[in-house]
Amino acid sequence: MLATRVFLMALVGAQSFAAPALTGFPFTNEALKYSLNMPGGPKLGVGHLTSRKSDAGWSFELGLDAPVPLFEVHDLYTAKANADFCAGEFTKTFQHGKRKGGEKEEVDRSHGTVTRTTLNGGGKSQFSVPDCTRDALTLLMYTRKEMGQGRVPKAQRVLFGGIYDAQLVYTGTENVELGGKTEVTDKVVCTLKGPKSSVQVEILFARDAARTPLVMRLPLAVGSFSLELVR
Repeated sequence: MLATRVFLMALVGAQSFAAPALTGFPFTNEALKYSLNMPGGPKLGVGHLTSRKSDAGWSFELGLDAPVPLFEVHDLYTAKANADFCAGEFTKTFQHGKRKGGEKEEVDRSHGTVTRTTLNGGGKSQFSVPDCTRDALTLLMYTRKEMGQGRVPKAQRVLFGGIYDAQLVYTGTENVELGGKTEVTDKVVCTLKGPKSSVQVEILFARDAARTPLVMRLPLAVGSFSLELVR
């Protein structure tokens, strides 16, 4: 009887000291808010990154809005992927100053093809892709999952308004100050190379279980912008 009581007390004690439930992607749905800044400069706008899980897989959204005089910036990227982070659909719309555009890419894995549609009455085209191709937004989220297990994704082809070659390189740690607090982050540089353009993005990941992106440095026509997490 005494042994039973001791066992029950030990069990209750173990439960009281159990680790807290993990939150954020890829453990739960997530909604992150960001401040959109010029590097070392003032706040220009806002951004957001969301993830929602369903029986079919994941839905992701990344948006940024900066009503800057003479050069407004409004970007929205959405993606749908299965549980293995294989792309099903990718959409991007943008406004950079007076330049506007948008397109949608739908993946047919059974035929290994993607149908690309230019939005607002544009045309369609189709091209072949490898199996389990990811789009650029899904690649960001997949990178978080992989880094949580001590890995960086290998080079691969991704969708980003056409097919791009993506290479991710871990470049070491970098200290950042957010909300008056200095944090040690892991820096990954992602290079996207397409037939006519090349884009390089720097991402500073927190060392939490969710590998939260604390800072994302993005190139735009008028210069570099940074999305900085608002806690």
